[in-house]
Amino acid sequence: MVAPELHWPAVVVRLILTLLAGTLLGMDRSRNGHPAGLRTVLLVTLAASVAMIQMDLLLPTSGKTASSFSVMDVMRLPLGILTGVGFIGAGAILRKGKMVLGVTTAATLWFATVVGLCLGGGQLPLGCVAAVLGYVVLAALGRLERRLERYQPATLTLIAGENAFVPADLRARLEAADFRVKAMSIAWSPELGRQQIRCELRWPTADPARVPAILDELERTPGLIQMAWRAVGNGPN
Repeated sequence: MVAPELHWPAVVVRLILTLLAGTLLGMDRSRNGHPAGLRTVLLVTLAASVAMIQMDLLLPTSGKTASSFSVMDVMRLPLGILTGVGFIGAGAILRKGKMVLGVTTAATLWFATVVGLCLGGGQLPLGCVAAVLGYVVLAALGRLERRLERYQPATLTLIAGENAFVPADLRARLEAADFRVKAMSIAWSPELGRQQIRCELRWPTADPARVPAILDELERTPGLIQMAWRAVGNGPN
């Protein structure tokens, strides 16, 4: 079966649609200040598209001739592009303690690659629809996700008089405030008459910067010397 010949007007259409799709997907990343922004997403999309266009141009030369020992497998081009984007996506993911950043950016790069492969391969309606759907997921659903309450990790450290807090009662108060107590460590200092309680928590909030109301209650506990609250938000990235 002879592969259809690819003409330059069709190549130009594919590249223009690729530019529009890459711009659409990259705008959200740049607008929200992510390292892999408009230019990165656009270059990834273009690379995938150009690889598919090159594959189409090489299709007439694929296979094995009677005088050749080698076989040209042009499908290795898009597969190589997807593998390479995996390394870029891995570099976009950053972990700081319990906080993970860049997962959505890495997924955007991978998705932009697939869109570029569709447009470069000539599946123009599929590529255009995919680009629009990807933009809706990133922009519209991103706003919705930021409004959703999710259990965010936090650490609460209390230093108080030796009998200021009973660990079981403190756990009950935290759980009544809808906290999930993942771990609790207690240290006593008899010579100073102090106790230190450290709680690893999960608490439901859409805004990790918000201070939970229970901290005001704990602050009024007789014998409290010091209280430290540290929230680590894993919001949309």
